[in-house]
Amino acid sequence: MNDTSEPISRFPVPDPAGLPDDIRQVIEANAKKAGFVPNVFLAYAWRPEQFRAFFQYYDALMRGQSGLTRAEREMIVVAVSAENRCTY
Repeated sequence: MNDTSEPISRFPVPDPAGLPDDIRQVIEANAKKAGFVPNVFLAYAWRPEQFRAFFQYYDALMRGQSGLTRAEREMIVVAVSAENRCTY
């Protein structure tokens, strides 16, 4: 899924086959949709409870009630990340 010759995280990156079913299903569904597994998914998967918490919060922000469209929310994420010089 990723090139293991170059680390994507300072944390260990688990093999998706060994992850809890719910997390593996999220990773597989997103890989099928996007054509790749975002590194942030694999980095967060090292700690399953944090993975679940991150995606619960993400869903609340991106799918919760708001006057903004999904595209507008994504643009805000990109702008804030760029301003903070964050890869993600």
